[in-house]
Amino acid sequence: MEKLTPKEEEIMDLFWAHGPMFVKQLMEFFHQPKPHYNTLSTITRNLEEKGFLGYRDFGTVYQYYPLITKEEYTRKNLKNVVQKYFGSSYKRVVSAFAEEEDISVEELKEIIRDIENRKKST
Repeated sequence: MEKLTPKEEEIMDLFWAHGPMFVKQLMEFFHQPKPHYNTLSTITRNLEEKGFLGYRDFGTVYQYYPLITKEEYTRKNLKNVVQKYFGSSYKRVVSAFAEEEDISVEELKEIIRDIENRKKST
């Protein structure tokens, strides 16, 4: 899965939050100065080409809708980060957070309990 640019991610966030939209509706979410219609249309078409959006045609206009959920994108993106920067080791990810003291021992224990409980319930 391709990574989204910051602007593409901003637009996908709007689709994830509001569902199917026409480019004209998408423009309503931007403050002044609003991006040009053609700019949003191009980004939206790029998202469609990358497989993030699908569309329904209504004559000469298209209503776009997300093909993947935000959770799916987040999960795949996280997996790519873990693979690229931590050699596919989630242990190294957790160790990095623990070393930086961004996560406490108590939080680590809670995570382990949550994982164990999820495994028991499946």
